Parts: sequence; C-alpha cells; structure tokens
Amino acid sequence: MTPDTSTVLRRRLVEQLVDEDLLHDPDVRRAAEAVPRETFLGRAIYKPTDPPGVTVWTPTRRDDVPADEWLRLTYQNTTWVTQIDGVLAEDAVGPVTGGTPTSSSTLPGVILWMIEQAGVARGKRVLIIGAGTGLSTAYVCEIAGAENTTAIETDAAAAERARKALAEAGYSPTLLTGDGLCGHWDGAPYDVVIAFCSMRHVPYGLLRQIKEGGTLLVTLAGWGFGHGLVRLTADDEGGAVGRFLPGYTSFMMARTHDRPPHGPFELLPGEQRQSRIDPALLDDWSGRFVAQLAAPSAERLGAGYEQILLDVATGSQARTQVAEGGDGWTVIQRGPLKLWNAVEDGIAMWQSHGSPHLSEFGMTITPDAQRVWLGSPDGPSWTLPI
Repeated sequence: MTPDTSTVLRRRLVEQLVDEDLLHDPDVRRAAEAVPRETFLGRAIYKPTDPPGVTVWTPTRRDDVPADEWLRLTYQNTTWVTQIDGVLAEDAVGPVTGGTPTSSSTLPGVILWMIEQAGVARGKRVLIIGAGTGLSTAYVCEIAGAENTTAIETDAAAAERARKALAEAGYSPTLLTGDGLCGHWDGAPYDVVIAFCSMRHVPYGLLRQIKEGGTLLVTLAGWGFGHGLVRLTADDEGGAVGRFLPGYTSFMMARTHDRPPHGPFELLPGEQRQSRIDPALLDDWSGRFVAQLAAPSAERLGAGYEQILLDVATGSQARTQVAEGGDGWTVIQRGPLKLWNAVEDGIAMWQSHGSPHLSEFGMTITPDAQRVWLGSPDGPSWTLPI
C-alpha cells in the first residue's frame, strides 16, 4: 500500500532532522515517525506578518486550506502559534495586531532534541510542564509509555484541546490543568522533568519531586528576554547542578513568572554619563542573558544603541543612546537601582573571559540559593531572584 501524504511528509521531516544532527536515539526517531502532528495542530493557527513596527497575526483555518497544503505546512520544522492573549486561533474573529503568543506548537526539531537531551526512555517516569497542543506529550508517550507520562498545562482551553487530540491519536497519559511549576506530587518521584516554558528560577517544590540522579531540562529566562537551556541533575539534598546546552532555545515565560504588568511610562531625566559598553551587546544571545543575570528585576525594551531598562517596583530606569558627535554611547539613569551599572559590570566580566556562548555556563542549586556561573562552579557567578 502506498504511504499517505502525512506519513511521507513525516518521514521526510525525520530525515531532515537526522541530517541536521538533531535526532540520534532510535526510540526518539521512531516516535517522530509515529506521531501525526496534524492531529495536534488543531483546526487553526496564527500566521505572522511583519509590517514596520508591529506583528499582525492572521488566523488560518484548516478547513480553508487544501488538505495537502495544510499537511505541508504542518510538517515544516516551524513553530506555529495557536493562541494569542488567551484566544485560540480557531476562535479568533479576525487578524490580531500586536498581541502576545500564549500557546504554540513548537517546532518538532526542538521538542525531539530536548526529549533526547533529557534522556527520556522506555519505563522512565516523565513530567512535562507546558503541554501546549499535546504534541510533546504524545512523543513522550511513544517513548516512555503513556502510563509513565504526566503533563500539566496552565491554560484550561489549551489543556482541553490537547486532551482531545491525545485521545484522538490513541494516547492516554495523565494530563492536568494547573500551574506546572508546582509539579504533581501524586506522580512523583520522576526520572525526568522537561519544561516547555521558561522560568526565572527553579521552584524548590518541583525539584524535590525528581529522583536523586534524575534530570530537569528547563529554559531559564527573565524580563530581559534572555534565554538559556540548562540540563540539571538532582541530588538527594534538594539541590541540583548542571550546564547550559549549545544552541538557541527559547520558550514563553511561565505565567506565574512573567513580568509585572504596567501601563505607558515616561522616560524621565536622570544622571547622564558615557556608557562603558556598547549597548548593542544586549542584542547578542549570550550578552543579553548576562545582562539579565546582572539586572534581574529589569524589563528590557528597545534594541541596538537605544536600550531601555525599566524596574517597575522602584521606578528605576536606564536608557542609552549614541553620544553627541557619534563618539561612543550615553546612558541616562534614574532611581535607586543603577541598572546600567550592573549590566556594565556583568558584560565586562563576560568579555574578560572571551565572551563565550552560554554553553560555557552552568548552574548550581542548593537549599539556600540558585547560582549561574561561568566556566566552573567556583568561577564568576550571579544569584537568581527567588
């Protein structure tokens, strides 16, 4: 019998991921070939367009697209946004200007690579934080077994849609609606915990649900929009240690860790001086993460030479601009927190070690603190806010 279009495209995607050195484990590859992504993409997605200054998200419904075209779209190694500001694409009444993605079907290559990096295997008990569309949960069910798979999704509408998709595809894991950062004690202890959302720090209650020697794979992020994927090994004292992985992985922030809301704000006068660093270094993947470590309470706005840092709690501000005459950069700071001073110190430390990628960083968690360090555990470090 001739394979159907879905099967052909799925195999083609798997071959692409193998060629890109993202897939190695035979069980992970088998799962990639078995799970039909179209079941989890749902009835609609948001397609982005980028006119100057703002993104417009246009809902694209499966029923309005030829079947083969929808499958080709499905099996691109692409992230498709499925929810904007809590509204699923299938419920949208028209294009959305601006808006914040709140759920998505992450590109399969990243999901499968993370599952492999976390060491998911047959018989291991796995907890997934951020079930989203249910695709990652289906992959884990194929590898570890549905009886060993627990997933948590914070958004009730997304969770219900994922639950239906998993049932349609023939999988029956434990799928819960709630705050994934709290974990699920009834299913603990877990061999593997994978977060498909970002966190500012690792909740201790979650860490205690992992077996000694078990793995936590999580993207650390913050209000500066820096992201780093770290693989941690849990110990028997409520702590963990590990290193950041190569590449450039980012996820939406867990809603309980998201930045505090604020309305329009005014850039006010303040102390002005010459910046010790090029502000555009905050546009570098690793430089941005270091700046975030140095000023963890600051929300980053702006880009390039015109960076803006805002601390909502204290009203502290920092903004940069090209100096008059084009010689260097000026920074203007206001408020009790000297945000740019902290960023300059962090970036200078990073540069003094050769400006390495985040894969040269690691993390240590003890019952008392969570530290990100450069090079080795006794190297320069920053303490995360908890």
